[in-house]
Amino acid sequence: MQGNDFIKILLNSPLHGMFSGSLMLITVTGRKTGRLITTPVNYFSDGDSLWVLSNRNRNWWRNVCGGAEVTLQLRGHQMKARAETILNEEAVAKQLGEYIHHMPMAAGPLGVKLQNGVINCEDAQRLAKEKIFVRICLN
Repeated sequence: MQGNDFIKILLNSPLHGMFSGSLMLITVTGRKTGRLITTPVNYFSDGDSLWVLSNRNRNWWRNVCGGAEVTLQLRGHQMKARAETILNEEAVAKQLGEYIHHMPMAAGPLGVKLQNGVINCEDAQRLAKEKIFVRICLN
């Protein structure tokens, strides 16, 4: 069993509440294969949108480029939503500020410095070359 398998089991169990505040499962449909791909992701909520930060070198998010329907296992409930990728480096850098604002504990693992709670501009620009955002609109 791999780490992601354990997290999938945990988020589908009655114990999900300990982790559901910032962790969910997203299921996308492979564009080429049509196969369902489920992966655990960290997220933050902003109004009717959920934001997921991912590495550019991952594959799962490529299946929602241009927008796609996804299934979420969110806070113990399964729901349909619409996801789209944010690839533009300037937009990613800007959204990184919101991400760190909502999840300040992510600053250290991401290797960014905060100045009065705000992400350092150079760090945001550097990370924008490595990261993307997926915006999920809840139906």
